[in-house]
Amino acid sequence: MKQRTIPEIAAYLLQNDNYIMLTHRRPDGDTIGCAAALCGGLRALGKRAAVWENPQFTDKFRPYLSGLTTDEIPEDAKLVVVDIATAGLLPYGTENYVNRIDLRLDHHGRDLEFGVEGFVDSSAAACGEIVLDLLEQMHAPIDRKIAEALYCAISTDTGCFRYSNVTAKTLRAAAKCKDYGADTFAVNQVMFLTKRLARLKLDAFLTQTTEFYANGKVAVSQIPEQVITDLGITEDDIDDISGFGREIEGVRIGVMLREVKEGGKISVRTAPEYDAAAICAVLGGGGHRAAAGATVPGSLEDAKAAILRALEANGVQL
Repeated sequence: MKQRTIPEIAAYLLQNDNYIMLTHRRPDGDTIGCAAALCGGLRALGKRAAVWENPQFTDKFRPYLSGLTTDEIPEDAKLVVVDIATAGLLPYGTENYVNRIDLRLDHHGRDLEFGVEGFVDSSAAACGEIVLDLLEQMHAPIDRKIAEALYCAISTDTGCFRYSNVTAKTLRAAAKCKDYGADTFAVNQVMFLTKRLARLKLDAFLTQTTEFYANGKVAVSQIPEQVITDLGITEDDIDDISGFGREIEGVRIGVMLREVKEGGKISVRTAPEYDAAAICAVLGGGGHRAAAGATVPGSLEDAKAAILRALEANGVQL
C-alpha cells in the first residue's frame, strides 16, 4: 500500500466518483461509524457513495446505516475499506475483491501491503478520528447524523474514552462531534449504559467460569456457542465483551475466547506493561498494544492452549 497524506486522500476522493465502503467482519462501532460518516459526507458533496451490505450488520448499529447501504458492487466502483487491518478481515462475500481495494483508511499498523493506497495512522485511537480529519479536509458538510456516526466510531473504540489509547486529539475529535450536533448522551445510552438481561446472565456465567493464571494476573474466559444459544445472546449483546477479564481487580492480561466460523476467536486486552499485539502476533493475529486478537482453527480448548503458549512466548510465567 502506498501511504498518502490526508490532503492527498481528500483530493483523490474529490476528483473521483462512485464509491463503495467496506466494513470488517463482525463489524463494530468504529468500522460502521466510519463507513456511514464517510458515505454521508461524500453524498453531501454530490458524490455517488454507498456502504456495502455486510451480512453481519446488527440491529444496534442499523440506525447509522439507514439509507446508505447497497448489496451491489459495480464494476466501475472504487472500493474504500475503513478500519480493516488485514485482507483476512474483509466481510464475507467480498473476499474476491481483495485486489480491487482502491483506498484504505485505518489505524492498525499491520499488513501495510493491503490496498493500493491509503492512510494508516496507528497513533489514532479510532479510525473515526481519521475520517473526521478527512471530511474536514474536503470541507464536507457534517450534519448531526454524520457527527453521531463519527462519535459512535470514536467512543466505541475507546471504551467511552476509558482506554489507554485515548489522546488529547481523541478528546478534541469527540468535542468536534458535539459541536457538529451529535447527541452524545443518546449514543452513550445505547452503546454503554444499557444491557439486556441475557447479557447480564452471560456476565454471571463468565464470573463463575473464568480461569486465572500467573497469580491472578491473567484471566482467561470462554464463551461456548451452546451458552450463546441457551441464553439467547445476540452479537449486539457481546460487542464489548472482550474487556471482561481486564475489569477484574489484579488482572493485567484479559483473554476472551469464543467459538466462531473459523475456529476459536481470541481477544486480548492488556495493561500498559504488556503488548497485546505482540502476544497475538505469535498466532498470526495483531492489533494494538492494549487490544489485539487472533483466530486459530479448532475448538475452544485448542484456542486456550494456543493463547497460553503465546503468553509464555512473550515472557509471561503462567
